Amino acid sequence: MRYTTPFLAALLQAFLSAAGLHAQTHRVSRVTPPDAASPSEVSVAINPLNPNNVVAVSLQSRGPTTNFAYVSFDAGSTWTSVSGPNRHGRTQGDDAVVFDTSGRAYWSYISFSGLRQERPVGAANGIFVNRSLDGGRTWSEPTRVIDHLNSVLPFEDKPFIAAGADGRLFIAWTRFSRYGSFDPEETSHIYFTLSEDEGRSFAMPIRVSDRAGDAVDSDGTLEGVVPAVGVEGEIYLVWSGPEGLVLDKSVDGGLTFGKDRVIASHPGGWDVEVDGIGRANGMPVTGVDESDGERRGTLYVNWVDERNGDLDVFVMSSPDGGESWSAPTRVNQDRTGNGAAQFFSWMAVDPVDGAVYVAFYDRAGRKGTWTGLSLARSTDGGSSFESFPIAIDAFETSTDVFFGDYLGIDAYGGQVVCVFTHFTGSARLALSAASFRFD
Repeated sequence: MRYTTPFLAALLQAFLSAAGLHAQTHRVSRVTPPDAASPSEVSVAINPLNPNNVVAVSLQSRGPTTNFAYVSFDAGSTWTSVSGPNRHGRTQGDDAVVFDTSGRAYWSYISFSGLRQERPVGAANGIFVNRSLDGGRTWSEPTRVIDHLNSVLPFEDKPFIAAGADGRLFIAWTRFSRYGSFDPEETSHIYFTLSEDEGRSFAMPIRVSDRAGDAVDSDGTLEGVVPAVGVEGEIYLVWSGPEGLVLDKSVDGGLTFGKDRVIASHPGGWDVEVDGIGRANGMPVTGVDESDGERRGTLYVNWVDERNGDLDVFVMSSPDGGESWSAPTRVNQDRTGNGAAQFFSWMAVDPVDGAVYVAFYDRAGRKGTWTGLSLARSTDGGSSFESFPIAIDAFETSTDVFFGDYLGIDAYGGQVVCVFTHFTGSARLALSAASFRFD
């Protein structure tokens, strides 16, 4: 009998399922249209009320708009671009997106003008949030989280957003007293605010970090904070700085925070060098297992460092709210110390089954600046990972184009969507999405 490829694929799927293994399928689709202008700094979220609805956001300069949303209603197969509001014509960036449990989407970003100018006219900088009630098709006018008019002092940088229960939102970021300054008197701190009315207004920000970093925007600076909400409503913040990876925690829903605590070293620091990339980082990403499984409430942190002599991806976990931590697990599977860089990792924890996913750029088995992407999956609480190469042709990178600071990944019920920047020419970028389905 002659077996067809679909029959063999179905037979393999049935065998893997019977054996308790994790069969998966995935596809890659283009997110941005051909006229997209070098998109970067991308974030993605899956709607928990309709997992076929996926929204991504990114920096992208095209006409008067400097950031865009990308909307899919077929689980990431096709995408529609939606321009973001920019009434003041400022530069926008550091985009992030999240859905709450009611299916409302929130899009956060920085907005500024006059940065790196000695005496700018019309300077401004702040953090804003847009809301969507229709899956990303349309967006509200921006809500001010914080806004400094006619000033870039202090400068608000890299906000990330998380959604809690009952319309609560949480945003954390780095505040520079003077961005990029080498003056030892200038500092960086971690700041935090919250909204209790579905992003219509935000409370006055508070400083979280006990000890300051410098303002250089390098390893001595406090950077990379991504808020995560625990199953009891607690708020976790982890960032990197001169002491390593630092945790702070709120047990009253973000009204107050405790003392900073160093939870791990960060060999080589967060400001890393990658050939063919203008700037790169190994900043931490934080997530919590919200599932009803045996690891419910487990806290995870993902980052990149150089402890093995080149850039590797790591994850560690805490089963007790950050009091104790596992040893770091190396996520990438290539030979240790082989000189191949893995960088710009991002993590998602599936709120349905608790699986941990990490996506990253991967140069294992490649020469020079040739770069691919990989997805890693853990079903044992981050103790081990299985790797899945993302089906996109390897590309060479170049410092002539700003590549961004991160990619995006989200997961829900075994559906995983990763959206990432890649080169389509020597000086041209595009966004594509890898959509996985795990059994």
